[in-house]
Amino acid sequence: MVSGNFRRLTIFPIFIANWTRLKNPLLQLIIVFLLGMLTVLGFAPFYLFPVPVITVAVLLGLCHKSQSPLKNAALGFGFGMGLFSAGVTWIYVSLHDFGAMPMPIAVVALIVLCAYLSLFPALGFWLLTRSRLTSPFLWASLAAALWVLSEWLRGTLFTGFPWLALGYSQAPLSPLAGFAPVFGVYGISFLLIFSAALLFFWLDQGIKKWRYALPLLLIWCGGYGLQLIDWVKPEGEPVSVSLLQGNIPQDMKWREDHLESTMQTYAKLIVESDSRLIVTPEISIPLFSDTVPPRYLSYLAEHARNNNGDVLIGLAERTGREGNEYYNTMFSFGTAPEQSYRKHHLVPFGEYIPFKPLFGWVIQVLQIPLSDFSRGGLDQQPMNLAGQRVAINICYEDVFGEEIIYQLPQATMLVNVSNDAWFGRSIGPQQHLQISQMRALETGRYMLRATNTGVTAIIDERGRVLQTIEIFTTAALHGLAQGFTGATPYVRMGNYPVLGLAGLLLCIGLLSAFRAAWKTR
Repeated sequence: MVSGNFRRLTIFPIFIANWTRLKNPLLQLIIVFLLGMLTVLGFAPFYLFPVPVITVAVLLGLCHKSQSPLKNAALGFGFGMGLFSAGVTWIYVSLHDFGAMPMPIAVVALIVLCAYLSLFPALGFWLLTRSRLTSPFLWASLAAALWVLSEWLRGTLFTGFPWLALGYSQAPLSPLAGFAPVFGVYGISFLLIFSAALLFFWLDQGIKKWRYALPLLLIWCGGYGLQLIDWVKPEGEPVSVSLLQGNIPQDMKWREDHLESTMQTYAKLIVESDSRLIVTPEISIPLFSDTVPPRYLSYLAEHARNNNGDVLIGLAERTGREGNEYYNTMFSFGTAPEQSYRKHHLVPFGEYIPFKPLFGWVIQVLQIPLSDFSRGGLDQQPMNLAGQRVAINICYEDVFGEEIIYQLPQATMLVNVSNDAWFGRSIGPQQHLQISQMRALETGRYMLRATNTGVTAIIDERGRVLQTIEIFTTAALHGLAQGFTGATPYVRMGNYPVLGLAGLLLCIGLLSAFRAAWKTR
């Protein structure tokens, strides 16, 4: 009686209380598509972190009730289409509004991308059903493992697109965020899926089945306990910082008649700051470094020296005898010797064209300046600036936590510079902010974000946004940033523990599938 009453009080009673009603395949596809869309509420700017646990629990319940690998692959695909079609709509803004791609082509491109991304959860659910595992705990573990492997594969193939990995939805408010310094975002994804599976079994078999509730409680309480641990320690005194937001419209950024105005905007913001570390956004001055008037740079460098600090300026850099190689680069000027960082992880079709014989035509369609950058080295070291060792990452690079840690534990703080004007007034800039929050959690370092149109922010070592300024305004964010030393477990081991566990569970699933197939012979 208690169990029945509890089920009727759940958020999704029709899904959890009586699974047998969901027999119609088309109805199930519609449901999982809507569940995927609802899952976006777990991410910024909504931060409703319990939502993905509930939606995934419903999805896993539907899959567990089915014995058809093909049907479950379709369910995984439908969920992915809902998640990505609602979660990466900003890509349409980039392609159509700022890339000048015709609307029909931009819509088709977005649908094709979402379909491609949805293949990964589809593959995971197909393999999960093929395993024929009967133990609920093994089944839940394999579901988590396959989901993580599919996310990792999605974030690796063709340079990767790990956006909307489910672990990001738990930063920084969820107790599961406590696992970020230990296992990283993929580890949180694993625990989220495992928790969702336990939640399904608990509700499906009755709340008296404490064997599912107890490990669920231990995981979430354990995450809260981990948040109380100081993995790193402060180094020195806080440094004054100014993060500049020029708010240069994307359609004006590369216009020659707007160049002087852009340079004046950033010069004004810089000289009005008395901070030791001043940071401008990605390619804040739309010029090659060798064409910037020397007096302009020396004027800004002199101001930085007067502050006993340094200024970081984003410029394009060209090299080679014919100047046919160019980089997305951050240059430092001021008290410290001049240093630079070249962007390593480039955005496909935005900063370089993959498989040019096949996709070279895209350059003609997209009106994106400098759409074929060269790649900087992965072994670049932190810059020594304003008494800190600063690890730079440019725009999209902060999506790859396994690459950020290459500059750690040497770095005492992180800086991300970006131009999220490409996202317009979509949810993209807020999602990007949440990704930076995860990087701060994983590394135990402050993350300083200087963006063209927002979200410019100071994030502390626990992933909390301390200060921000209004999006689409011309302003400077002034504050203090604390340097930290030491290494979290994730900095030391990266994704290897989680991927190793997922790989082991995959082997168990494959062995189970072979045994089941052998018995039916």
